Amino acid sequence: MRVVGLMSGTSYDAIDAAAADLSLDGDTLVLTPLGTISTAYDDDLRADLAGALPPAGVDLATVCRLDTRIGRAFAAAAVRADEELCGGRADLVASHGQTVFHWAEDGRVHGTLQIGEPAWIAEATGRPVVSGFRTRDVAAGGQGAPLVSIVDVMWLRGRPGVPVALNLGGIGNVTVVPGGAKGTGGEPLAFDTGPANALIDAAVRALAGRDASGRPYAMDAGGALAARGTVHRPLLRRLLDDPYYARNAPKTTGKELFHLPYLRAALEECGPLPVEDVVATLTRLTARTVADAIRPFGATEVIASGGGTRNPVLMGLLREELGGEPGGEPCGAGRCVVRSSDELGLPAGAKEAYAFAVLGWLTAHGLPGTVPSCTGARHASVLGSITPGGPGLRLPRPPARAPGRLTVASGPGTGRPKHAG
Repeated sequence: MRVVGLMSGTSYDAIDAAAADLSLDGDTLVLTPLGTISTAYDDDLRADLAGALPPAGVDLATVCRLDTRIGRAFAAAAVRADEELCGGRADLVASHGQTVFHWAEDGRVHGTLQIGEPAWIAEATGRPVVSGFRTRDVAAGGQGAPLVSIVDVMWLRGRPGVPVALNLGGIGNVTVVPGGAKGTGGEPLAFDTGPANALIDAAVRALAGRDASGRPYAMDAGGALAARGTVHRPLLRRLLDDPYYARNAPKTTGKELFHLPYLRAALEECGPLPVEDVVATLTRLTARTVADAIRPFGATEVIASGGGTRNPVLMGLLREELGGEPGGEPCGAGRCVVRSSDELGLPAGAKEAYAFAVLGWLTAHGLPGTVPSCTGARHASVLGSITPGGPGLRLPRPPARAPGRLTVASGPGTGRPKHAG
């Protein structure tokens, strides 16, 4: 089955599309990457989306317009992915949509909202669309995140030691997969570590002004600002005191907590600081909180993906915090290798899009897409809703048993992603 996975994360900078050929070989799901594309939101849509996200208040008319405009943007990305990556022969589209609110209070998630109406995708492509993945897990008492944990568990199961999958998007999340070596058994665990790029991006947009070409800064490209700055220790201590970090997993968070007003409140207690020092402090905050979250599990390797992997300063600080070295074989106790998911066959910039292609495949086959120990749900659930692409919807017959492992085969899609403006 050829599946196109669509993903836009909490950084809401672009729609990533990944196409995969998925097939069963015994109890192993074989993923052959067919390629990836990335399509940026246009400036007006991105600005309107940013203005509607928490802590802003919006009316239902704004929500309706954004739902439609984002649905059309996802539809355009799906059409392009089908044509360019699948030769017009995709069987299914799996759309995560755009998260705009995750209703979490007192350690529980009560609801979640992803917009980007799937009917626009189904109409444009003529393919069935799986969407709305998170809500069913929340209804079963789960956090609704990190949903990619089932893919991480299948993918990393059997690796030596204690591998950890790390995604550095707007929010950081990890999946810990014990059991590969003697004495490391137990249930897998997944949770959000806190902000990855969310506060860094907020600071850059608010404080950094414009670049040499006159465009507003959107991110700390290449870690350039952080590299010129100095960590402000009082600000770092103030940010590390947030109660979220001390909570037990499973847990989830988002820009409902880690947003610009949150950062401004902390900065008011520390006095005016150069933007370079603020960004350097926030970059250290991300590395420290990720490392603090991983360290108790005795991780031997961290397989990183997401936009944060393109920030060499962040990756260097993360290796420093974890006491590991780049490259090489997994290390023993007290040291941890940090490597890119590219080394294991999944492009770091599109790993989550590939993961949602797998989740769509599971749903189409009537198979659960969650690991209860990772999301905190009462039971595993078949995720999402299916929007038919046309008359005569036919879903594949469920396999005799659900796949327990995922392998990534070499394919045409292992190179660099294509980009569109």
